Amino acid sequence: MPRYSTDTSRVSVDHLSGFFVGWPSPPSAHVLHEVLSSTPYTVVAWSGSEVIGFAYAVSDGVLAAYIPLVEVRTDRQGEGVGTELVRRLLSLLADVYMVDVVCDDAVAPFYERLGLSRVTGMAWRNRGASVFNAPCGARHAAPRRAR
Repeated sequence: MPRYSTDTSRVSVDHLSGFFVGWPSPPSAHVLHEVLSSTPYTVVAWSGSEVIGFAYAVSDGVLAAYIPLVEVRTDRQGEGVGTELVRRLLSLLADVYMVDVVCDDAVAPFYERLGLSRVTGMAWRNRGASVFNAPCGARHAAPRRAR
């Protein structure tokens, strides 16, 4: 039986390899570690000392949240781990007005079973983003505010 935690202090880079199977340009374990360590809206699934899944959200904590990643190790899919990760993440975001997920059509029924609805949206992907090539810990300059 997996255990779930919002504490990412025990998650190391070594725990985060083996995810993103089939992705053409997956983020490195180092980048993923930095991401999971920097957001308060993270849920990690453990089996013994192995991370078998995780989900996180980016949010202002009031109006909006976005769930960019829900990942479960291939050999543990179909066991309800992803469902429990999303349920717990939505619980953390219970007071936020809107929670958005962008997903492939094939995955939409998974989110619909968890109470999410299909909406029309738009997205832009910077596939050449430096995050895929940046050394661990490299920070990008904050965007300039419009005047």
